[in-house]
Amino acid sequence: MKAYIESRVLAIANYILSTEATVRQAAREFRISKSTVHKDVTERIAELNPCLAKQVKHVLKKNMDERHIRGGLATKRKYSRAHSG
Repeated sequence: MKAYIESRVLAIANYILSTEATVRQAAREFRISKSTVHKDVTERIAELNPCLAKQVKHVLKKNMDERHIRGGLATKRKYSRAHSG
């Protein structure tokens, strides 16, 4: 794996751990695609640092479990704005 990829993978993993960011948030922050972030934190990180990979996996699982709640809140905000004006 190239050095710049290793550096990016570790930076993304540490960002997700420190902020509990979602894959989309990390992609926005690092200006790369969601697919790249996902590949970095699910496949590449396991080669570099298995312990860090396990921690990141836990945060991603938590985000996945809460995804439907965030979606519902976004829909609620959308419709409350549409009907208030």
